[in-house]
Amino acid sequence: MNTRFFEFHHYVDLEPPEVAFHEHEFYEVFFFLSGNVDYVVEGRTYQLRPGDILLTNNRDIHRPEVRPGKPYERYVLWLDGDFFQSVQDFGDDLSACFTDAARKKYKLIRPGGDSLTHLRRLCAYMTQIQEEGLFGSHVLMYACLVEFLVYLNRAYFETPDEIRLDVTENPKINQILLYIEDHLSDELSLDGLAQQFHLSKFYLSNKFKQYAGLTLYQYIMKKRLTIARNMLRSGTPVMEACMRCGFSDYSNFLKAFKREFGHMPREYMPQGR
Repeated sequence: MNTRFFEFHHYVDLEPPEVAFHEHEFYEVFFFLSGNVDYVVEGRTYQLRPGDILLTNNRDIHRPEVRPGKPYERYVLWLDGDFFQSVQDFGDDLSACFTDAARKKYKLIRPGGDSLTHLRRLCAYMTQIQEEGLFGSHVLMYACLVEFLVYLNRAYFETPDEIRLDVTENPKINQILLYIEDHLSDELSLDGLAQQFHLSKFYLSNKFKQYAGLTLYQYIMKKRLTIARNMLRSGTPVMEACMRCGFSDYSNFLKAFKREFGHMPREYMPQGR
């Protein structure tokens, strides 16, 4: 993010972009408008319909799979965690939908008619505010954003469970993903996980890549680095983050971190900002 608290974007691609698996330092609201798109988030593939919204946090590894045939249009909202703190005094936790989605490991919102109309209208207005750039634009954006998040939370908690039918997932791979996240400081290998979950190495390797979109090694490495980055941002010393995320070699950790994020770990610590 290049601005404090939030960024808002409206994107349209006429040709399908190639997007690698990635993660963010912030919360993301992905508001899908048109296109032929499946979205992979942490081993689950969401078959998107126009008007669908996905919520991801700073731990989620994700990417869109965009097919040709229609323009790919979406609104994207990025939110720093400090934004939610800035509105906490009003009494409602506007991050509640993100917290619940993280707990359930289920990221999709499908707003109903009135909610969808209202959310789209707010996004169109925020786009207009940004384009005009008149006096008080940032204040207006902030006010619209608070309203948007109120209705986003309402839409999230009103979304019926039936939309899970539009999600492709594998219960065994979901269990393995949870295990990896809970055991990042342990030794994690294909041999060990196959034995732990009573699977053949061939089956585990193929099914993991099919549902998570990455090889087991790639996923574990990206998840470890992502969690290490988050720990550094909260003030954890570099060596402690390295060890707690399962890196036994400090030099290899530094190299992998720089390769993944383009910066050295110390640059993510509060005093380095």
